[in-house]
Amino acid sequence: MADILADDVVSFLRTAGPEGDAVLSEMDDYAEREGFPHVGPEVGGFLRLLVRLTGAERVFEFGSGYGYSAYWFAGALSEGDEIVLTEVDADELAMAREYMDRGGFDAEVRYELGDAIETVDGYEGPFDAVLIDNEKYRYREAFDAVREKLAPGSVVIADNMLVANTVYYDDVGRLLRGESVDATESARGIAAYLERVRSDPDCETSVLPIGEGIAVTHVR
Repeated sequence: MADILADDVVSFLRTAGPEGDAVLSEMDDYAEREGFPHVGPEVGGFLRLLVRLTGAERVFEFGSGYGYSAYWFAGALSEGDEIVLTEVDADELAMAREYMDRGGFDAEVRYELGDAIETVDGYEGPFDAVLIDNEKYRYREAFDAVREKLAPGSVVIADNMLVANTVYYDDVGRLLRGESVDATESARGIAAYLERVRSDPDCETSVLPIGEGIAVTHVR
């Protein structure tokens, strides 16, 4: 994970935040060992809290990896609720299924192998919570694909707003201010996403400096 907050602050947030379980600890160990980019426990706990606060019953993920964020989401869902995982890597999706099965969640879990933006077209709304964590240059496309399927009062969370392998918040900020910058395609994708959600009259967005930076959009 790239450094946004000082290590001691991150340690405090993880200590003070919601506790995970043995499966999540194993998933964290896997991410550290393999260098796999996951949202981390401070963001994961916040995702679970958002589901509880909004009373979300249907969740859709654009890019699920090995199921880390979905596991946190599912911890707040109940029998009859639904969460959709999407992933282009079959091995990662198989890992997600194994971890989710071990969690013993009551919600209906759907596993979709393939392009997330194409997948969401096959689903009817409404969704109450959406995570956008696919290719950064396609974030705006993902939001547009799900926009009409968002329930009133729903939340959309987008990862990597501040940093990622090819994203740095200073470049994104300069793009948002209309300045000239030699930014990467991913940074331009993040800026385009933020411009899109900020221009939507029915949406309100804030960026939080936890994990690698998340944008939380509330649909009024």
